[in-house]
Amino acid sequence: MSQMDIDTFIQTAPSLRFAFSIKAKVGPIQDLGQTARGHRRIIDILGGEVRGPRLEGEILPGGADWQIVRPDGTIEVVARYTIRSAAGAMIYVQNDGLRVASPEILERMSKGELVPPGSYHFRTAPRFETSEPTLKWLERATFVGVATRAPDRVAIGFHEVL
Repeated sequence: MSQMDIDTFIQTAPSLRFAFSIKAKVGPIQDLGQTARGHRRIIDILGGEVRGPRLEGEILPGGADWQIVRPDGTIEVVARYTIRSAAGAMIYVQNDGLRVASPEILERMSKGELVPPGSYHFRTAPRFETSEPTLKWLERATFVGVATRAPDRVAIGFHEVL
């Protein structure tokens, strides 16, 4: 393989295929304040639904989103929760991401206002674990999550990177 072949390969953008979406109900923000790691917040995941061409099911209560708010307002998210597929298989999810917005949009969101999804950047990189053989494709694929936040819920579309 020539250097030109390598360069062409690594500069070619991958395509995406929509796999499924989640709509999770979330509790109020628990603000722990400034900790050794930064401004820590925790939001309980109360349940929700999973719908799409590649996976159907429900989000079980008991997960949470552990956040660090950076000094510039960027929010680092690490959500951990469980999906039960429509067939009853259990799937562990760890979904890491960033939410970035202007100070004005952050202020509106902190007041509980619903802002347009395109007015901020919210992307995630989920990983999945399951013992169900028919769902092992989740563990072998790379995904990008396109997310939006409302006062009482989060919606994320999971797109498989091809």
